[in-house]
Amino acid sequence: MQLRKKIGKYIDKIRKYGPGYSDFPTVIQNVTNLLRLLTLNIDSRNKKPIPIFFYILTVTAAAAYAYVFAISATWFILNRCLATGDVIRAIIMFSLSISSEIGNSKFFYIYIYRDIVRKIVSQSLESYAGIAPGSRYSRNVLRFMRRAKVRAIAFWVVIMGNGVVYVAKSILTPGRHFMEDVFTIYGLEPIEKSPNYEIGYTLIIASVWFLCYVPANVTALLIIIAGFIEAQMLALTQELLHIWPDAESHYKKHKYSIQNRENFIDANYKQQILNAYANNKLHDIIKKHANNVHLLQLLEEVFKGAIALEFMLLILGLIAELLGGLKNTYLEIPYAFVQVAMDCWTGQRLIDASSAFAAAVYASNWERFDVTNMKTVLMMLGSSQKTMKLSAGGVATLSGACLMSVVKSIYSAYTTLQTTLK
Repeated sequence: MQLRKKIGKYIDKIRKYGPGYSDFPTVIQNVTNLLRLLTLNIDSRNKKPIPIFFYILTVTAAAAYAYVFAISATWFILNRCLATGDVIRAIIMFSLSISSEIGNSKFFYIYIYRDIVRKIVSQSLESYAGIAPGSRYSRNVLRFMRRAKVRAIAFWVVIMGNGVVYVAKSILTPGRHFMEDVFTIYGLEPIEKSPNYEIGYTLIIASVWFLCYVPANVTALLIIIAGFIEAQMLALTQELLHIWPDAESHYKKHKYSIQNRENFIDANYKQQILNAYANNKLHDIIKKHANNVHLLQLLEEVFKGAIALEFMLLILGLIAELLGGLKNTYLEIPYAFVQVAMDCWTGQRLIDASSAFAAAVYASNWERFDVTNMKTVLMMLGSSQKTMKLSAGGVATLSGACLMSVVKSIYSAYTTLQTTLK
């Protein structure tokens, strides 16, 4: 009986990582738990010390990665490939090394800016705590947050699944094989003999875990925070569209308690009540919008440098992978491309939510407001025209168009280099 209860508790904990639990506190707790394994605490409320085992695991995996994909890869390219003139192997190893750095750049940045990350999480939780439970706004935020969590889960599964397939490929191939048979790990020659094979395989598995777990969870944090901002903007869009209908419903519900006990309705008094309600709603929306802009600025400060570096590494990595031949790099391309594609998709979703909010300001029945509320709407129109966005180093705005531009640039560079090499 006790065993069943324990199993039930574990199942309940696992379920909270699914889309059925999409309220922001639960989602951010999911990400916090996953990042603690990387010795990173993003929630200032969590005072529990990170277990020493997590430090040992992270340092060991990072050391294995550095040895395999940095030290050994550099040695192999400079001392083996250049000496023998094997350009294809050199390109494949270069693409592996470059692509492996794409996700790590974000981890490096959030570790440096971890205090700002904690501030973002803290302010986001405060913002969520201020939402009235059961309200239309609350329901819409939860609905749109569920979409953001689904995106984060899908990304996590793709990246971690890529690592599983990468490792399984060598296990399912007859004989002693590594994930990549094109290179040798420094100091483990002959690599096919025991115990070199076992040591090398263990080092590569640890490296692959680090290379997949880091971007899967760090990017999930970006998706969730940006998704929370997006969810609030879309929910505020609905609030804007319902301001005047809500004001009329409010008046009908309370008119007998707020007007004189007479059989007629004072039209001016009615307008005052309607506009007073609209005024309160407009100021609440302005406050929430300003808070979202502030959160996005903090998020941009943390990630813009990492995303810029990520874009440069993607361009170099994908060009090298294409030059190395798709038959040799077909597992590397999804790993690299999906990371940048998700960043662009996240940025595009923010742009779309911001545009929807701006359109809703104009469609809020402002022509029925009094002069004071019209002036408020005019001010909101000005601020809403400044599109909310994420950028790569403040240079390129993350969007679908940006992704297509990067793809075109990569293909152009690839075709030019391919012609040169021939």
